[in-house]
Amino acid sequence: MPKADEEAFDRRPLHERIAADLRDEIMSGDLEPGASLPSTQRLKERFDASNATVQKALQVLKDERLVVGRAGAAVTVREHRQETVRPADTGQPAAPGEQYRWLTVAGSRGKRGSIQLLDVTEVRPPAEVAVALDLGETGTAFLRRQILSWDGQPVELVNSYYPAELARGTAMAEPRKIRGGTPALLAEMGYPPRQTVDRVSARVPTQEQYESLQLPSDLPILRTFRVVYSTKERPIEATLMAKAGHLYELQYEFV
Repeated sequence: MPKADEEAFDRRPLHERIAADLRDEIMSGDLEPGASLPSTQRLKERFDASNATVQKALQVLKDERLVVGRAGAAVTVREHRQETVRPADTGQPAAPGEQYRWLTVAGSRGKRGSIQLLDVTEVRPPAEVAVALDLGETGTAFLRRQILSWDGQPVELVNSYYPAELARGTAMAEPRKIRGGTPALLAEMGYPPRQTVDRVSARVPTQEQYESLQLPSDLPILRTFRVVYSTKERPIEATLMAKAGHLYELQYEFV
């Protein structure tokens, strides 16, 4: 066997491997909501595992709110559907007097959306943000940190950066919410969004992301790095968004 194949062995603990396989079957619909998972005995045989290891794997899925059950009873798949988020739904500014489009989308799905503004500070941003906003070696930006929730459950951690020369003296630099969101304010200021570029990756959550999103384990997060450009390709916003990877997927459409 080639050396590369030998090194490709899954080195995760067995209970994590079992949980990963069952999680995939739940999220792909092979195990539908309301269905019972195979019995402990069948799982022991399938994965060549001990009773304790199988129970540990099932506890992982319970912590992730994918299954429900108690010791000695059948474990059942919970009503679960990976939420599909369409970035195009929230990319444009809200009409005058309307609320931020993210809240409107939440309402259209029967969810109660809420936004918690954590803080607003002027900072020297991370390197990738400084490059995206063309800040040079010393430029600063105003950072607005927010937690977005549906029905009281944190779903997204958002760190948005705006060039200081653009944000200073406006509501973007103040620790308060903005009616319609910053896209609406920027449009009113004469900087409507003309182009949005997203870079999406899966990453192990940072400590801040893990705690803010109340993640049950070190499941990957979906990380979106978004840069918004206005007229003449001027960058007006760079945002880092983190979502729980096992609860959300992104949908992009092309014509």
